[in-house]
Amino acid sequence: MSEPIHPESQHFEPTPDERRQWRAAFTGEASGGHDRPTPERWFEPAAQESWTGNTPPTPPTPPPASTSSSHGFGRGVVGLLVAASFAGSILGAGGTYLALRASGSLDSATAAAPTSGGHRVAIVSDSSTVIAAVKQVGPAVVQISTSDGAGNQSVGSGIVYDSRGWILTNKHVIEGAQTISVRLADDRQLVGSIYGIDTLTDLAIVKIDGVAGLAAAPIGNSASLQVGQLAIAIGSPLGAQYPNSVTTGIVSALGRDITVAGGNSNAPDSVGLHGLIQTDAAINPGNSGGPLIDASGKVIGITTAQAQVAQGIGFAIPIDTAKPIMQQALAGEKLSRPYIGVTYELIDLGLEQQQNLPLAQGAWVHSVDAGGNSMSAVTAGSPADLAGIKTGDIITKVEGQAIDPLHRLEDVLMQYTPGRTVSIEVYRAGGYLTLEVTLGTRPATTN
Repeated sequence: MSEPIHPESQHFEPTPDERRQWRAAFTGEASGGHDRPTPERWFEPAAQESWTGNTPPTPPTPPPASTSSSHGFGRGVVGLLVAASFAGSILGAGGTYLALRASGSLDSATAAAPTSGGHRVAIVSDSSTVIAAVKQVGPAVVQISTSDGAGNQSVGSGIVYDSRGWILTNKHVIEGAQTISVRLADDRQLVGSIYGIDTLTDLAIVKIDGVAGLAAAPIGNSASLQVGQLAIAIGSPLGAQYPNSVTTGIVSALGRDITVAGGNSNAPDSVGLHGLIQTDAAINPGNSGGPLIDASGKVIGITTAQAQVAQGIGFAIPIDTAKPIMQQALAGEKLSRPYIGVTYELIDLGLEQQQNLPLAQGAWVHSVDAGGNSMSAVTAGSPADLAGIKTGDIITKVEGQAIDPLHRLEDVLMQYTPGRTVSIEVYRAGGYLTLEVTLGTRPATTN
């Protein structure tokens, strides 16, 4: 029966130990035999002997064979030592495996992707993760080609989010289009129509009809995104000849604000986009409107722009921003966004110190003219004006949600439909007030 292994004896290699009676029997030391490393040191390099001159010393002569009873004893000891060494190597390997398993080193090449049933499926290696995610979303990615009737054509992308033919894309992809052609992943070509254009962001809904068995992409959430997680973009970079191209990267940053040019001659002014996902997954002309997906194969954003003065910097609209208009389209409602009618600056530490503000976060209702002079920041007759919000107020909460750099005022408001009455907390003259505001409908020309 083998003896139990004590904690203090669990090493990854045997510890040298002197057993003089075995050493003498094995090496012949008792009869004047030469010294050599014992089996307990087989895992260590043999000691190097030094010599002088040009010729190394003659190797030691092994002891002569003996017919005495010690011969049988020596062979028995050798067999025992070989068996012990073999058992030690097995235990050492097992210990190494257990140590690596405990440290998580053996798990670095695997990932677990949740399925719709709540179970987790092991996916080996990052490339397998990407392959699985693309297989899940790829069939729902479409290519959108448009013509303005004056000979100008453009190509973008879109994502089918409902199997009845509802497609989410960018506003600038279809704005001003007279004809829209939708190319499915299986190369079928269909006529598309504009259902509606978002008045808040660079988003639009396109509809196609008469398609059976249309694949729809699973929609994820963007509220829980973290910087550094895997991001995969799918689209048609550089035109119609490159449909469903895949690029990978990470979520580089969150909450980014950018300014882009207006989409056409009817909207020549610049447009501000807020709260965007920044990614280093390659985004090129033609990717616009396509999905940004995570490692589990769910859509977390809609790619919308790339930096013109740098490489590896692209932006996507968070999918949570798009959900309200996606739901409105499915319900047959006109696309609309809530509106209260204030101009504000989001407070951060720098603004607080520069303007000597009483609070470290919130939406400061404030506006200045071209000359830097303060002016009214509340639109006359707007929901905010009717509810009693004044220039200089700091909006601190909407329905209990604090307004801060990660929760901008318009981002919090957009989860509510026009006509809804919400409670808004404001800070004014050293105290807090709670006002009831009935949300209006955001005008199409409001940025």
